[in-house]
Amino acid sequence: MFALFKKEINTFFASPIGYLVIAIFLVLNGLFLWLFKGDFNILDNGFADLSNFFLLAPWILVFLVPAVTMRSFADEKKQGTLELLLTRPISHLQIVLGKYFGAVVLIVIALIPTLLYVYTISKLGNPEGNLDVGSVMGSYFGLLFLVAAYTAIGIFASSLTDNQIVAFIIAVFICFFFYFGFEGLSNYNLFGDTLYIETLGMETHFKSMGRGVLDTRDLIYFLSVTAFFILLTLLNIKRANQ
Repeated sequence: MFALFKKEINTFFASPIGYLVIAIFLVLNGLFLWLFKGDFNILDNGFADLSNFFLLAPWILVFLVPAVTMRSFADEKKQGTLELLLTRPISHLQIVLGKYFGAVVLIVIALIPTLLYVYTISKLGNPEGNLDVGSVMGSYFGLLFLVAAYTAIGIFASSLTDNQIVAFIIAVFICFFFYFGFEGLSNYNLFGDTLYIETLGMETHFKSMGRGVLDTRDLIYFLSVTAFFILLTLLNIKRANQ
């Protein structure tokens, strides 16, 4: 599995893909948070906190993570190398996890430079250092779990087709629905218990972690979603090998 994981990382950075993903994520965040006028601009809001970043990042990741994962299995299928990969002396689960962790690491690398925002906001505070560290740490943990779930959805979508664009569209739709869709449905009171519908979505659990308290219910939720889509991917790969 480690060899496949290493191959995935080398593939990302041997081509412009890895650098583009990191650059696009950082540039988009930088423009919206520091330059563009609007609700996300930190300087215009007059408050030394990172809440705008944690509101914006899930939106960008909805598109960025599927862009990273869309080639995972779709490209293998298109080039006819998936069958060759499945004949290697590693289990199907190791193949899926190797692809999965390769994509996760790339997104995490893109997140690391945003820690500079924490330092900057801390310096801008009045008094200096006036920053809710617990909330920031909780939100970063939430982003990591969100990336884990998005990536699992992305590789699942990639395992469904040999077309990268189709895989991208499917992954964006599922990620969007899981993050924003359930809360949207709860607003219409179609199923009675609106609170229950909200808790099925990622947004509620992400915001809960952003309060600085790591509730086991939130951790279990993200881990369950991640494991569920990894399992679906594994089933698709096994079916492709039959």
